[in-house]
Amino acid sequence: MTTPDIFRALDSALAAAVAAAAASTVHVARRNHRHAGGGGGTGIVWSDDLVVTSSFHTPDHTTVGLPLPDGTLDEREAVVIGRDPGTDIAVLRVTGGGLTPAAFRDLDGLAIGNLAFAIGRPGRTARASLRAIGVLGPAVETPRGGRLDRYVESDRQIPRGFAGGPLIDADGAVIGLNTRTVVRGADLAVPTVTLRRVVEELIAHGGIRRGYLGVGAYPVALPAALAQTLGRDRGALLASLEEDGAGTKSGLLLGDILLALDGDPITGPESLRDALAARADQQVAVTILRAGQTQDLTITIGSRS
Repeated sequence: MTTPDIFRALDSALAAAVAAAAASTVHVARRNHRHAGGGGGTGIVWSDDLVVTSSFHTPDHTTVGLPLPDGTLDEREAVVIGRDPGTDIAVLRVTGGGLTPAAFRDLDGLAIGNLAFAIGRPGRTARASLRAIGVLGPAVETPRGGRLDRYVESDRQIPRGFAGGPLIDADGAVIGLNTRTVVRGADLAVPTVTLRRVVEELIAHGGIRRGYLGVGAYPVALPAALAQTLGRDRGALLASLEEDGAGTKSGLLLGDILLALDGDPITGPESLRDALAARADQQVAVTILRAGQTQDLTITIGSRS
């Protein structure tokens, strides 16, 4: 195969990938019941009657434009059934059903430098922006309390109106949902693994439940001998307890020092918050220092959205 033939084959393959993804990429109006042909944002068809999109840009009641073969949009009323500002994900239920779900893939097998497209439908027609995978990183906590299971960033800023739309691979499979608001100054893709986790929670509960003890804690220095044994010199001193909070109900007392929760070291309020986040309504083992003695307890963590 000659070089021109190779380029023509690549060109055709990429165009086919964009066309496949565009069939499941919808217009999302950014004002209540605004006509779908106007300016707006983008969403990804998740299932027969569900669309995922950007929480930041999407009102509770809106209009979704579904692409039709003749190039027009089938305008449907839609309502947000759950949102998570921490990951910038909202789930819309679209009246009528019959939507064509996108194909999704995990990040395994992707590498920095792989080609990708950001797909948007800010108006009636789908648009594509060629880019490359710029960063594939580990899990990251977001400023608004969310968690991305992987950190994915393409090599340049996504265009206006593309937020909530897909980042796809060269086969047209969705790598993640494009967002401009999760981490300031970074245009990221919320990876499929995070989308699955968050969407399931939003469908079931309308929000993300996060573990909650109802305690106020401060970092405190540990006794030297205990610090040497644990290999760290800080714990979390319980300075306040809500009367009906999960901590009180589980038997924690003012003055207890939390040392570990389900095996995670606790060195202050931030590490305690991180350890609680994904353990809503779970029974967990905690290690505390009480009256100079270490104790192991089993406590039940509460939850709140």
